[in-house]
Amino acid sequence: MNEKKILSIVQEDGSIDEVEVIVAFEFKDNHKEYVVYTKNEKDENGNVTVYVSNVDRTGSEPKLLGVDDETEWNRIKDVLRKLAKKD
Repeated sequence: MNEKKILSIVQEDGSIDEVEVIVAFEFKDNHKEYVVYTKNEKDENGNVTVYVSNVDRTGSEPKLLGVDDETEWNRIKDVLRKLAKKD
């Protein structure tokens, strides 16, 4: 039985979201770290919505940042496709 990994995310308004971590990984060439997580919400087709954030560890507390670079997004999508094929 796999243990669920729960992550607490503090929102800008101070509220806290408890989310389930699906996978975390790092690109070795640029040392960028990412986390893929879900709030277990489903879209209109019944698919679970997942989120991807870049983990910024430069401050005293890690921060989750959005990914807005298209090249970076394409690399992340490649990782997710490879992970999906393992199931």
